[in-house]
Amino acid sequence: MPLRTRLALLTAGLTAATCLTAAGPAQAHTPHTSHACSPSVSIDRFSDALDKTTYEDTFVGNISALAVDRDGSPAALSDRSSLFRLDARTLKPRSVLPLTDETGADLDSEGLVVDGDGTRLITSETEPSVRRYSRTGELLDRLPVPDDLRVTPAGRARPNGTFEGLTLLPGGRTLVASTEYPLSGDSADTVRFQTWDRHRGHFRLGRQYAYRTDPGLGVSEIQATPDGRLLVLERGFTSGVGNTVRLYLADPRRAMQKTLLTDLATCPTLGATAKQPQPNPLLDNIEAMTITGRTKNTLKVLLASDDNQNPTQTTRFYYLRVRTTPFL
Repeated sequence: MPLRTRLALLTAGLTAATCLTAAGPAQAHTPHTSHACSPSVSIDRFSDALDKTTYEDTFVGNISALAVDRDGSPAALSDRSSLFRLDARTLKPRSVLPLTDETGADLDSEGLVVDGDGTRLITSETEPSVRRYSRTGELLDRLPVPDDLRVTPAGRARPNGTFEGLTLLPGGRTLVASTEYPLSGDSADTVRFQTWDRHRGHFRLGRQYAYRTDPGLGVSEIQATPDGRLLVLERGFTSGVGNTVRLYLADPRRAMQKTLLTDLATCPTLGATAKQPQPNPLLDNIEAMTITGRTKNTLKVLLASDDNQNPTQTTRFYYLRVRTTPFL
Protein backbone atom coordinates (compact mmCIF):
# COMPACT_ATOMS: atom_id res chain seq x y z
CA MET A 1 0.00 0.00 0.00
CA PRO A 2 1.21 3.55 -0.62
CA LEU A 3 2.61 5.41 2.34
CA ARG A 4 0.63 8.42 3.55
CA THR A 5 2.66 11.07 5.32
CA ARG A 6 1.39 14.36 6.67
CA LEU A 7 3.88 17.07 5.80
CA ALA A 8 4.32 19.50 8.66
CA LEU A 9 5.97 22.55 7.11
CA LEU A 10 6.39 25.59 9.28
CA THR A 11 6.02 28.36 6.70
CA ALA A 12 2.97 30.50 7.46
CA GLY A 13 0.12 29.86 5.08
CA LEU A 14 1.42 26.46 3.92
CA THR A 15 -1.28 23.80 4.06
CA ALA A 16 0.04 20.48 5.32
CA ALA A 17 -0.52 17.95 2.56
CA THR A 18 -0.75 14.21 2.48
CA CYS A 19 0.49 12.62 -0.74
CA LEU A 20 0.43 9.08 -2.05
CA THR A 21 3.54 7.72 -3.69
CA ALA A 22 2.02 5.18 -6.04
CA ALA A 23 3.94 2.00 -6.79
CA GLY A 24 2.27 1.49 -10.17
CA PRO A 25 -0.33 2.86 -12.56
CA ALA A 26 -3.81 3.31 -11.17
CA GLN A 27 -6.11 0.47 -12.14
CA ALA A 28 -8.83 1.17 -14.67
CA HIS A 29 -10.29 -0.40 -17.77
CA THR A 30 -7.80 -0.69 -20.61
CA PRO A 31 -8.33 2.12 -23.15
CA HIS A 32 -9.92 1.06 -26.41
CA THR A 33 -6.72 1.26 -28.41
CA SER A 34 -3.64 -0.77 -29.23
CA HIS A 35 -1.51 2.18 -28.10
CA ALA A 36 -1.95 1.71 -24.35
CA CYS A 37 0.72 3.12 -22.04
CA SER A 38 -1.11 1.88 -18.93
CA PRO A 39 -4.66 0.92 -17.97
CA SER A 40 -5.45 4.65 -17.70
CA VAL A 41 -3.49 6.26 -20.54
CA SER A 42 -3.07 5.66 -24.26
CA ILE A 43 -1.20 7.57 -26.93
CA ASP A 44 -2.82 8.24 -30.29
CA ARG A 45 0.18 9.70 -32.10
CA PHE A 46 3.08 12.12 -31.90
CA SER A 47 4.36 14.89 -34.16
CA ASP A 48 7.86 16.28 -34.78
CA ALA A 49 6.56 18.74 -37.38
CA LEU A 50 7.85 21.82 -35.55
CA ASP A 51 11.27 20.46 -34.64
CA LYS A 52 14.05 22.94 -35.52
CA THR A 53 11.75 25.20 -37.53
CA THR A 54 11.31 28.97 -37.60
CA TYR A 55 8.33 31.25 -38.08
CA GLU A 56 8.69 34.93 -38.99
CA ASP A 57 12.37 34.76 -38.04
CA THR A 58 11.50 33.32 -34.61
CA PHE A 59 12.77 29.90 -33.56
CA VAL A 60 9.86 27.54 -32.93
CA GLY A 61 10.95 25.52 -29.93
CA ASN A 62 11.86 25.85 -26.25
CA ILE A 63 8.17 25.08 -25.60
CA SER A 64 7.42 25.26 -21.90
CA ALA A 65 3.62 25.56 -21.77
CA LEU A 66 0.47 24.90 -23.78
CA ALA A 67 -3.09 26.22 -23.51
CA VAL A 68 -6.25 26.17 -25.58
CA ASP A 69 -7.33 29.62 -26.79
CA ARG A 70 -10.96 30.72 -26.85
CA ASP A 71 -11.28 29.78 -30.55
CA GLY A 72 -10.07 26.24 -29.81
CA SER A 73 -6.59 26.67 -31.30
CA PRO A 74 -3.52 25.67 -29.28
CA ALA A 75 -1.26 28.35 -27.84
CA ALA A 76 2.38 27.40 -27.24
CA LEU A 77 4.66 29.38 -24.95
CA SER A 78 8.41 29.44 -25.48
CA ASP A 79 10.66 30.05 -22.48
CA ARG A 80 12.45 32.56 -24.72
CA SER A 81 9.56 35.03 -24.38
CA SER A 82 7.49 34.10 -27.46
CA LEU A 83 3.83 33.08 -27.56
CA PHE A 84 2.73 31.14 -30.67
CA ARG A 85 -0.80 30.49 -31.94
CA LEU A 86 -0.87 27.11 -33.68
CA ASP A 87 -3.20 25.51 -36.19
CA ALA A 88 -5.28 22.92 -34.35
CA ARG A 89 -4.88 20.31 -37.11
CA THR A 90 -1.35 20.80 -38.46
CA LEU A 91 0.31 22.62 -35.52
CA LYS A 92 1.76 25.14 -37.98
CA PRO A 93 2.25 28.55 -36.35
CA ARG A 94 -0.32 31.17 -37.35
CA SER A 95 1.08 34.05 -35.31
CA VAL A 96 3.80 34.86 -32.80
CA LEU A 97 3.66 37.42 -30.01
CA PRO A 98 6.80 38.68 -28.24
CA LEU A 99 6.48 39.15 -24.48
CA THR A 100 8.47 41.43 -22.17
CA ASP A 101 8.50 42.49 -18.54
CA GLU A 102 7.93 46.01 -17.21
CA THR A 103 11.37 47.13 -18.38
CA GLY A 104 11.07 45.65 -21.87
CA ALA A 105 13.34 42.69 -21.04
CA ASP A 106 12.60 39.11 -22.13
CA LEU A 107 10.95 36.63 -19.76
CA ASP A 108 11.95 33.13 -18.74
CA SER A 109 8.33 32.25 -19.50
CA GLU A 110 7.20 28.85 -18.22
CA GLY A 111 3.47 28.68 -17.40
CA LEU A 112 0.45 29.77 -19.45
CA VAL A 113 -3.29 30.19 -18.82
CA VAL A 114 -5.78 31.74 -21.24
CA ASP A 115 -8.38 33.39 -19.01
CA GLY A 116 -12.08 33.56 -19.82
CA ASP A 117 -11.80 37.10 -21.19
CA GLY A 118 -8.90 36.14 -23.45
CA THR A 119 -6.12 37.66 -21.32
CA ARG A 120 -2.97 35.60 -20.84
CA LEU A 121 -1.57 34.72 -17.43
CA ILE A 122 2.12 33.90 -17.76
CA THR A 123 4.76 32.88 -15.24
CA SER A 124 8.44 33.69 -15.35
CA GLU A 125 10.75 31.70 -13.09
CA THR A 126 13.42 34.40 -12.97
CA GLU A 127 11.87 36.31 -10.03
CA PRO A 128 9.44 34.37 -10.03
CA SER A 129 6.34 36.19 -11.26
CA VAL A 130 2.85 35.82 -12.67
CA ARG A 131 1.88 38.57 -15.11
CA ARG A 132 -1.32 39.29 -17.04
CA TYR A 133 -1.15 40.26 -20.73
CA SER A 134 -3.79 41.34 -23.20
CA ARG A 135 -4.41 39.32 -26.36
CA THR A 136 -2.09 41.75 -28.16
CA GLY A 137 0.74 41.34 -25.65
CA GLU A 138 0.22 44.48 -23.56
CA LEU A 139 1.32 43.99 -19.95
CA LEU A 140 -1.72 44.60 -17.74
CA ASP A 141 -0.60 43.82 -14.20
CA ARG A 142 1.36 41.49 -11.96
CA LEU A 143 0.18 39.16 -9.20
CA PRO A 144 1.65 39.20 -5.68
CA VAL A 145 4.16 36.45 -4.78
CA PRO A 146 5.04 35.31 -1.23
CA ASP A 147 8.53 36.32 -0.13
CA ASP A 148 9.58 32.71 0.58
CA LEU A 149 8.95 31.75 -3.05
CA ARG A 150 11.29 34.40 -4.43
CA VAL A 151 14.67 33.35 -5.81
CA THR A 152 17.56 33.50 -3.35
CA PRO A 153 18.81 35.76 -1.82
CA ALA A 154 15.42 37.53 -1.77
CA GLY A 155 13.68 34.27 -0.83
CA ARG A 156 14.31 30.53 -0.55
CA ALA A 157 13.72 29.37 -4.13
CA ARG A 158 16.56 28.10 -6.26
CA PRO A 159 17.24 29.78 -9.63
CA ASN A 160 15.51 27.99 -12.51
CA GLY A 161 13.34 26.04 -10.10
CA THR A 162 10.30 28.18 -9.36
CA PHE A 163 6.94 28.62 -11.16
CA GLU A 164 7.07 25.97 -13.88
CA GLY A 165 3.36 25.11 -14.04
CA LEU A 166 0.18 27.21 -14.08
CA THR A 167 -3.50 26.34 -14.29
CA LEU A 168 -6.94 27.78 -13.55
CA LEU A 169 -9.38 25.62 -11.61
CA PRO A 170 -12.91 25.08 -12.99
CA GLY A 171 -15.09 28.13 -12.48
CA GLY A 172 -12.14 30.47 -13.00
CA ARG A 173 -11.93 31.63 -9.38
CA THR A 174 -8.66 29.95 -8.33
CA LEU A 175 -5.29 30.11 -10.07
CA VAL A 176 -2.59 27.57 -9.17
CA ALA A 177 1.17 27.77 -9.84
CA SER A 178 3.59 24.92 -9.11
CA THR A 179 7.26 25.24 -8.27
CA GLU A 180 9.55 22.82 -10.04
CA TYR A 181 11.92 22.10 -7.15
CA PRO A 182 11.89 22.40 -3.34
CA LEU A 183 12.72 25.57 -1.50
CA SER A 184 15.86 25.76 0.57
CA GLY A 185 15.05 24.22 3.94
CA ASP A 186 12.13 22.11 2.67
CA SER A 187 12.21 18.36 2.27
CA ALA A 188 14.06 17.20 -0.86
CA ASP A 189 10.88 15.65 -2.26
CA THR A 190 8.44 18.47 -1.48
CA VAL A 191 7.47 21.32 -3.80
CA ARG A 192 4.96 24.14 -3.31
CA PHE A 193 1.68 24.79 -5.09
CA GLN A 194 0.68 28.44 -4.63
CA THR A 195 -2.90 29.58 -5.22
CA TRP A 196 -4.54 32.94 -5.89
CA ASP A 197 -8.25 33.62 -5.39
CA ARG A 198 -10.10 35.96 -7.72
CA HIS A 199 -11.98 38.75 -5.95
CA ARG A 200 -13.75 41.51 -7.86
CA GLY A 201 -11.63 40.89 -10.92
CA HIS A 202 -8.29 40.73 -9.10
CA PHE A 203 -6.24 37.79 -7.88
CA ARG A 204 -5.26 37.73 -4.21
CA LEU A 205 -2.84 35.33 -2.55
CA GLY A 206 -4.57 32.14 -1.41
CA ARG A 207 -3.53 29.00 0.38
CA GLN A 208 -0.40 27.04 -0.35
CA TYR A 209 -0.08 23.27 -0.68
CA ALA A 210 2.81 20.86 -0.34
CA TYR A 211 3.14 18.23 -3.06
CA ARG A 212 5.47 15.24 -2.75
CA THR A 213 7.39 14.29 -5.90
CA ASP A 214 9.05 11.00 -6.75
CA PRO A 215 12.76 10.87 -5.85
CA GLY A 216 14.89 12.88 -8.28
CA LEU A 217 11.92 14.36 -10.17
CA GLY A 218 10.48 17.88 -10.34
CA VAL A 219 7.08 19.19 -11.41
CA SER A 220 7.21 20.47 -14.98
CA GLU A 221 3.49 21.21 -15.51
CA ILE A 222 0.04 21.02 -13.94
CA GLN A 223 -3.39 21.10 -15.55
CA ALA A 224 -6.80 21.28 -13.88
CA THR A 225 -9.31 18.60 -14.83
CA PRO A 226 -13.01 19.46 -15.26
CA ASP A 227 -13.80 18.04 -11.78
CA GLY A 228 -11.21 20.17 -9.99
CA ARG A 229 -8.36 17.71 -9.66
CA LEU A 230 -4.91 18.23 -11.18
CA LEU A 231 -2.93 16.36 -13.78
CA VAL A 232 0.68 16.67 -12.62
CA LEU A 233 3.63 16.05 -14.91
CA GLU A 234 6.77 14.96 -13.05
CA ARG A 235 10.06 14.99 -14.95
CA GLY A 236 13.72 14.27 -14.49
CA PHE A 237 16.87 13.64 -16.53
CA THR A 238 19.86 11.33 -16.02
CA SER A 239 22.88 11.80 -18.25
CA GLY A 240 23.53 8.72 -20.38
CA VAL A 241 20.11 7.29 -19.51
CA GLY A 242 17.60 9.93 -20.58
CA ASN A 243 14.33 11.37 -19.31
CA THR A 244 11.85 10.11 -16.76
CA VAL A 245 8.34 11.48 -17.30
CA ARG A 246 5.39 10.41 -15.15
CA LEU A 247 1.78 11.59 -15.21
CA TYR A 248 -0.09 11.76 -11.91
CA LEU A 249 -3.57 12.71 -10.81
CA ALA A 250 -3.62 14.81 -7.61
CA ASP A 251 -6.54 16.11 -5.59
CA PRO A 252 -6.25 19.45 -3.73
CA ARG A 253 -9.45 18.58 -1.84
CA ARG A 254 -7.73 15.50 -0.40
CA ALA A 255 -4.44 17.13 0.67
CA MET A 256 -2.78 16.57 -2.71
CA GLN A 257 -3.16 12.79 -2.57
CA LYS A 258 -1.70 11.56 -5.86
CA THR A 259 -2.23 8.53 -8.06
CA LEU A 260 0.10 7.40 -10.84
CA LEU A 261 -1.64 7.32 -14.22
CA THR A 262 1.39 6.26 -16.26
CA ASP A 263 5.13 6.37 -16.66
CA LEU A 264 5.53 7.48 -20.28
CA ALA A 265 8.45 5.09 -20.75
CA THR A 266 5.83 2.34 -20.94
CA CYS A 267 4.12 3.85 -24.00
CA PRO A 268 4.58 2.16 -27.40
CA THR A 269 7.36 3.83 -29.39
CA LEU A 270 5.13 4.42 -32.45
CA GLY A 271 8.29 4.43 -34.56
CA ALA A 272 9.82 7.44 -32.77
CA THR A 273 13.56 7.99 -32.78
CA ALA A 274 15.67 9.76 -30.17
CA LYS A 275 18.76 11.92 -30.68
CA GLN A 276 20.27 10.83 -27.37
CA PRO A 277 19.90 7.82 -25.06
CA GLN A 278 16.35 7.39 -23.75
CA PRO A 279 14.55 4.57 -21.90
CA ASN A 280 12.01 4.84 -24.72
CA PRO A 281 12.86 6.69 -27.98
CA LEU A 282 9.48 8.39 -27.75
CA LEU A 283 10.65 10.35 -24.72
CA ASP A 284 12.22 13.79 -24.62
CA ASN A 285 12.23 16.75 -22.24
CA ILE A 286 8.43 16.87 -21.85
CA GLU A 287 7.46 20.11 -20.18
CA ALA A 288 4.10 21.38 -21.51
CA MET A 289 0.57 20.02 -21.11
CA THR A 290 -3.01 21.07 -21.79
CA ILE A 291 -6.42 19.41 -22.02
CA THR A 292 -7.83 19.87 -25.51
CA GLY A 293 -11.15 18.08 -25.14
CA ARG A 294 -13.06 15.32 -23.42
CA THR A 295 -15.67 12.65 -23.83
CA LYS A 296 -17.75 11.22 -21.01
CA ASN A 297 -14.93 9.07 -19.65
CA THR A 298 -11.75 10.36 -21.26
CA LEU A 299 -9.66 13.53 -21.44
CA LYS A 300 -7.74 14.44 -24.58
CA VAL A 301 -4.35 15.69 -23.43
CA LEU A 302 -1.66 17.36 -25.53
CA LEU A 303 1.95 17.32 -24.34
CA ALA A 304 5.02 19.00 -25.80
CA SER A 305 8.75 18.76 -25.17
CA ASP A 306 11.20 21.62 -24.69
CA ASP A 307 14.17 21.05 -27.01
CA ASN A 308 16.22 23.82 -25.34
CA GLN A 309 17.29 24.76 -28.89
CA ASN A 310 19.67 21.81 -28.57
CA PRO A 311 20.57 19.54 -31.53
CA THR A 312 20.35 16.44 -29.31
CA GLN A 313 16.76 17.19 -28.26
CA THR A 314 13.47 17.29 -30.16
CA THR A 315 10.40 19.52 -30.17
CA ARG A 316 7.75 16.81 -30.06
CA PHE A 317 3.98 16.88 -29.49
CA TYR A 318 2.15 13.93 -27.92
CA TYR A 319 -1.58 13.20 -28.24
CA LEU A 320 -2.83 11.25 -25.21
CA ARG A 321 -6.14 9.93 -23.98
CA VAL A 322 -6.41 9.86 -20.20
CA ARG A 323 -9.08 8.12 -18.13
CA THR A 324 -9.62 9.70 -14.70
CA THR A 325 -13.22 8.78 -13.87
CA PRO A 326 -12.43 5.57 -11.89
CA PHE A 327 -10.76 7.70 -9.22
CA LEU A 328 -13.62 10.09 -8.41
